[in-house]
Amino acid sequence: MTRAVDAAEGRFRGEPAVILRSGDLSTTFLPSLGLTGVSLRYRGGEYLAVPGGLDTLRAGGSAGIPLLAPWANRLAARRYRAAGVSVDLKGMRLGTDDHGLPIHGLLLGRSRWSVGRLTTHRDAASLDASIDVDAPAFPFPHRIDVRVRAREKRLTIDTTVTATGRRRVPVAFGWHPYLRVPGTPRARWRLRLPPREHRALDARSIPTGASAHEPADAQAIGQRTFDDLYGLGRDRRFAFVGEDGRGIEMRCIDGYPFAQVWVPAGRSFGALEPMAAPTNALVEGTTPLVGPGGSFTARFALTVS
Repeated sequence: MTRAVDAAEGRFRGEPAVILRSGDLSTTFLPSLGLTGVSLRYRGGEYLAVPGGLDTLRAGGSAGIPLLAPWANRLAARRYRAAGVSVDLKGMRLGTDDHGLPIHGLLLGRSRWSVGRLTTHRDAASLDASIDVDAPAFPFPHRIDVRVRAREKRLTIDTTVTATGRRRVPVAFGWHPYLRVPGTPRARWRLRLPPREHRALDARSIPTGASAHEPADAQAIGQRTFDDLYGLGRDRRFAFVGEDGRGIEMRCIDGYPFAQVWVPAGRSFGALEPMAAPTNALVEGTTPLVGPGGSFTARFALTVS
């Protein structure tokens, strides 16, 4: 039996969209709103949450599957020095958290991406898109290329940073999938965690430098909440699993040695976030660097069941 495969442009709630389909899996991304993924459906169930709807994205917030770039998570200060360049963020309009710290980079929601190719091959459908980045808040010219690939039960996202100028480019991006498991209340989802190094955070959610090893775990979420940073080992798979066996796994395949787990109080979703560098790495000067003309690629996958 031939399974339907398609990659096409369309509309989603009035916005230009790219829809990829492979068998029972379909996903939708919005190039005009930060190349954000806003739907991941499998056999009638929706596995993404978009709290606040598209207005959240239009306002520069995060929902669905947003790219956090050039940095993920928070910066502890409005000044940083990276690749030999000092940057002062004072006075710049940036997204901030409850403590006033710059958070989640420059591309959320409002950035417009150029769509390259939409392709199908056998049982896979793919989207290629790109954006050029060079801003006062991140004066390191580079291009970001993203390939989104849907195949059967899996969505794979490759992100490549290419240095397009004469400066080295710090690499500190990540993704922030807002996930849900259809059919089971969140309190009864099991959260599967691999063996990991739990990085201690201060009251502002900035790493303190302390860490502790934790073994693999798979318990019901219950009333627990998370906003936790982990250093990863060989096993880099996280998952939310419902009572009926349906669930979604996030696997850091290449280029993501860190992950954040966010399960906020009183909400119906959770986030499993692959990160190329830990929180605040841009301020601490610990990011990987891409030399002029060079590139860095990271890959993660979401697998539904």
